[in-house]
Amino acid sequence: MRILVATDAWHPQVNGVVRTLTKLADAAKALDVEFAFLTPQSFRTFAMPSYRDVRLAMPRPARIAKLIEEARPDSIHIATEGPIGLMVRRYCRQRKLPFTTSFHTRFPEYVRARVPVPGSLIWRALRRFHSASSAVMAATPALARELSERGFDNVVLWPRGVDTHLFHPRAIDLCLPAPVFLSVGRVAVEKNLEAFLDLDLPGTKVIVGDGPARASLEEAYPEAIFLGEKHGEALAEIYAAADVFVFPSKTDTFGLVLLEALASGLPVAAFPVKGPRDVIGDAPVGALDHDLRSACLAALDISRQACVEFAANYTWEASARAFVDSIRAVGAVLPGRNGVEQARFVA
Repeated sequence: MRILVATDAWHPQVNGVVRTLTKLADAAKALDVEFAFLTPQSFRTFAMPSYRDVRLAMPRPARIAKLIEEARPDSIHIATEGPIGLMVRRYCRQRKLPFTTSFHTRFPEYVRARVPVPGSLIWRALRRFHSASSAVMAATPALARELSERGFDNVVLWPRGVDTHLFHPRAIDLCLPAPVFLSVGRVAVEKNLEAFLDLDLPGTKVIVGDGPARASLEEAYPEAIFLGEKHGEALAEIYAAADVFVFPSKTDTFGLVLLEALASGLPVAAFPVKGPRDVIGDAPVGALDHDLRSACLAALDISRQACVEFAANYTWEASARAFVDSIRAVGAVLPGRNGVEQARFVA
């Protein structure tokens, strides 16, 4: 089986969507499933307003059609609601081809953090985008329920995983005053990092990641350590060397970094909101509190071994199986390997 994934988020971007899709493709190989990606790398791009590190594609319908037909997929999945996602949705709708979608980003909160646009209008646009999908994949049961309550149809669960071969406890010393409170992710306004950086905490605050807010935050909080983007083993070592993982975001739908931290033996401190609440629940691996300082201090007493054991339940193999099973369950499989070519002639 060959699945074509259309995504506006791709390398060199560093975010949860890119990591999720990359890990999904790797894990699906064991299921005899091949992934192909339709990404901004095939088009001219322009810098996203207010976030120049992210470049948006400028796809043309003819180019989109050519790339899809060359990929000869058995199924089409649209991962993002950007220009590429919109064009692929249009392609499928015009040819009456089934497709699936996934819900990764809480755009109403994301946009409102930048411009005063009513959330109701954004939710209406998102519902319309996903309305033609055979299955809308959500990362957690709580998110799936919320989408259903907001009028999204055909919502199914697609859980995430973590690479425990990379993220695991190890003896690492960052040579910083302890305890080390760590936050990892995009350094942007919607991540609410000021809520963490403003806290009166002992030890050291460390930020890993890059983004449009980094320069201003470094200037405003000179006592914090900003390490920039880290990947692979370098990132895993920083997780393992910290004492508490602080997740101040109130807008994430899941937060892969939560699982990476827990797999590294790092307890979580966060607000009791969707994302951390859905991942952690009542498990004794994190402290969720509207008082983030209290959560940070409480997390220092949490068992690191309990965090490791909790994260072991999340595998990318199970995530890939759920993804593929959902596509098959809703019948979002094209009629044979040449289904796209056939559709082109009958459209």
